[in-house]
Formats: sequence, structure tokens, C-alpha cells
Amino acid sequence: MNFDPISDPIQFTINSCHRWQIYRRLCELGISCTCAAYQPLTVQINSPIAFIQFWSVMRQATIPRPILAESLERCWKYRS
Repeated sequence: MNFDPISDPIQFTINSCHRWQIYRRLCELGISCTCAAYQPLTVQINSPIAFIQFWSVMRQATIPRPILAESLERCWKYRS
């Protein structure tokens, strides 16, 4: 897959109760995003790595903890 972050940026808008949590984590990762009071979170993805990090942050913030724990357990069992 050829990805040119200059000509092919991906932009997401997130309306969620988790938007501030997601915003803070994306800022820590250096991913371009904006979030104003009473406004949705807007994220600009400029690389495949940023997309994977974004996906991981969204997954962690929105999937219930028991399902995440179950997924982690499966990973550990598969690794053994």
C-alpha cells in the first residue's frame, strides 16, 4: 500500500463521551488533533503508524474492559 501523508491525509471526527481521554492520549503520541469544549474531537492521520496508534487508542477507550481482558488472555494463550 502506498500512503502519501501529504496528499492522502485521513481525518476523523469523534463525538463521544471518551473524546477528552482520547484527545489527551493522541497528544501524548504526537498525533495531530483538536478538541474544543462542546465540540467533537477532530483527528488528522498522516501515516500508517499514526493510524495504528489511533486505532489502538480508540479500541482501548471504547471497548468494555472485560472484552479487552479476554482478548489479552487469548493473546497470551496463543503465545504459549
